[in-house]
Amino acid sequence: MSGNAARDLTFSCDCKTLSGRIKEHGVKSGTHVVCYCHDCRAAQLYFKQPDPAPGPVEIFQMAPEDIEIETGAEHLAVMQLSPKGMLRWYAKCCNAPLATTPMTPKFPFAGFIVKRILNPDVLGPITTRGFVPGPDGKQSHEKLRYAVVGLLKRTLRSRLSGSWKKTPFFKFETGEPVAHPTVLTKEERTTYYD
Repeated sequence: MSGNAARDLTFSCDCKTLSGRIKEHGVKSGTHVVCYCHDCRAAQLYFKQPDPAPGPVEIFQMAPEDIEIETGAEHLAVMQLSPKGMLRWYAKCCNAPLATTPMTPKFPFAGFIVKRILNPDVLGPITTRGFVPGPDGKQSHEKLRYAVVGLLKRTLRSRLSGSWKKTPFFKFETGEPVAHPTVLTKEERTTYYD
């Protein structure tokens, strides 16, 4: 094991069939956030996870090339809450949500589910809170600049270096997802929102 590998963070699905690591660079350059949005909650309910409401879903925003799946890659699956929605990746062996990405690898972003990380304390404090519900029913963001600056830096680095092509979620040759997305119908979708 190299010195860098020793500082990587490991992750796994609930049943430990799918596992991997987040590279040290990903740990250092990522942004620790929480999200209260309706879509993040709906996805957790779809995967039969505990309902996070009224709390948020804890996410580590990072570049996909810093995620490596080492075992169980054949269990990687993906769903979309709507035809143009984000790709929500999970381990189909135990229905454990893993990460959220855009529909294209050309926008190198992954929102990794912190619950999957075996030692999340290393991620540091939460810096941004998204879609925080207010007493008037409206939602707002707290310290959004941390997430925006982090996203811009990672995207620029990935695009300039070409490292955005090295992702476990998309085929290098075609840019298509490595698994065919399950897209919820409008009727299915409504059961996860209230």
